[in-house]
Amino acid sequence: MTDPLDALRAPVTPAAPDPAFAARLRARLERALRLPEGVAVSETTLTLAGREPPAPAEDRGAAIPYLAVRGARDALDWYARVLGARLRGEPIVMPDGRVGHAELELASGVLYLADEHPEIGVTAPDPGGVPVSLVLDVADVDAVIAAAVEAGARLDRRPYEAYGHRNATVTDPYGHRWLLQAPLPGATAEPAGTAPVQQGDISYASLWVRDVARAAAFYGAVLGVEYVPAHDNRGRQAPGLAPPQGLWEHPAPSGLFCSYVVDDIAAAVARVGAAGGQAEEPVPRAYGLAADCVDTDGVRFALHQPPGSAPGSAGRPASTTAGRDGDLVYMTLEVPDAARTLGFYCSVLGWRVHQGRTPGGWQVEGTTPMIGVSGGHSAPATVPVWQVTDVAEAVARVRAAGGTSTGPHREPYGLMAECTDDQGIRFALGQFP
Repeated sequence: MTDPLDALRAPVTPAAPDPAFAARLRARLERALRLPEGVAVSETTLTLAGREPPAPAEDRGAAIPYLAVRGARDALDWYARVLGARLRGEPIVMPDGRVGHAELELASGVLYLADEHPEIGVTAPDPGGVPVSLVLDVADVDAVIAAAVEAGARLDRRPYEAYGHRNATVTDPYGHRWLLQAPLPGATAEPAGTAPVQQGDISYASLWVRDVARAAAFYGAVLGVEYVPAHDNRGRQAPGLAPPQGLWEHPAPSGLFCSYVVDDIAAAVARVGAAGGQAEEPVPRAYGLAADCVDTDGVRFALHQPPGSAPGSAGRPASTTAGRDGDLVYMTLEVPDAARTLGFYCSVLGWRVHQGRTPGGWQVEGTTPMIGVSGGHSAPATVPVWQVTDVAEAVARVRAAGGTSTGPHREPYGLMAECTDDQGIRFALGQFP
């Protein structure tokens, strides 16, 4: 009699593994092989509640951020609770209890995280002491800020709108800085540094100070601006402002250094010399052609021909986004002889002017930001006006940071306050309708 078990036995057919599963397993083994000697890989279940673990995110960017923190288990919970991160697999735990490696899926990417290991040179930053910022797209910037601050984060820059996004900056309790952004409804983003400009506009402004670290602390507190180190720590840059701005350390501070847009820098350099100023030869930079100059009052400035522009081609495209704390909205050139200064800049930059509201004052027409010229001063100075949301609160911050300020007063165009920083540089704050 035929054995039914023999009759029903199916032939053994090798099964090819699922390609996605094989890729995940291979990636896990490769990560394990890259771990430092002595790190034990914990046993990890490959399915969760009967489901395959989430597939790896496809868009990881140019590099995967690897964060060192103090208290990795708390940090994993914080990033999940506040930023919506999801833990991938189980953390690898060292024999001493520290987390040696963990992976988080966040937005459309992945970041790695571990406890600090000073013995191998991996240390966690103090809040604000990390040189790298993490840019994160979120659905609602204000809601994430509220949750982050309530959970112990520090708000470094209040929400502002720029380049088609609502933006803000926070430093989490573990020392890492996050630049949060959410697209504005119906807005078209403009890349940083490509704000529309035309000849005569200011494309960059740098405040020259004796102590750049001190200035970064002062203006960061007053304007809510985040300054990041640049140029071997002699400089600072403030991303996201209009026009682009920074700080520069110089033993003889001269106030605001301005770079003016021209559509033909070679011709503009020739006009500087013809008008009685001094100009160096144009040099190529990452942002276009630039030439350092000195005007007839001895004030230093620069000419800037943006990339891709040709003689006669400069023109103003769509308008920029306005309304951010720290934006440079007005600048006054205080000079001994207004007629001489206007003759120089009208010749070099093609400015058109009309008389201003005050005696000896002139208004330059159509520039961004707006520019005024005031004559009759004993020495030249460039006085910026920065926009703030609440001038009374900003005045209080000026005084708390060691500067001086008048009380807010109303002008036809808004609320104003005249200030001096803690290094003696004059500026103004404006709150506009």
